[in-house]
Parts: sequence; C-alpha cells; structure tokens
Amino acid sequence: MDIGGLISSIVSAPFICIGWIIVGAIAGAVARQIMGSANRPFFSDLILGLLGALVGGFVASLLGLYKPDGGLGLVLVNLVIAIVGAVILIAIGRALMGRRV
Repeated sequence: MDIGGLISSIVSAPFICIGWIIVGAIAGAVARQIMGSANRPFFSDLILGLLGALVGGFVASLLGLYKPDGGLGLVLVNLVIAIVGAVILIAIGRALMGRRV
C-alpha cells in the first residue's frame, strides 16, 4: 500500500473527507440510539461511527455483501454498514465492561 498516494488522494478530494465525517457522525449517533446508550459529544459519535465503518466493512466483506458502484446508493449502503459496525462495537464494549443499560 502506497501511503503517499493515499494521503495525496485524500488531500486532493476534501469532499470525500467531509463525507466521512458526516456519515461517521450520523452512524455513531444512530447506533447509540439503537443500543440505548447515553448521548455523547459529537466527537465521540464521530469516532464511534468511523470505527464502526471499519468494523462493518470488514464484516460485510466477510459476508460478501454487494455494494453499489456509486452515488446515493453507495452512501446509504455505507451508512448502514457503519451503523451495524458501531452497534457491534457498542455491544463488544458492554460485554467487556460488564455494564448493562
């Protein structure tokens, strides 16, 4: 993997990064609502959503789920995958911490 190429593609397409922030924040907030967790600051929801996107993407690739080629369909599929991943992370966190809501 070429790290320099990755960084230059991110810098050359700032709207993609803005999209990541929006999807991550929405996914984190929705996952907290689904799991009945207490409200957290925006940054916490953003991190949860971004990590959830990584976990959800890994699970989706294991299951061989279809992703559209682009457009709004891809954004919605990525949002659902990020929400599922964030829910998985919250469940793992609860299991490790031993707390229930």
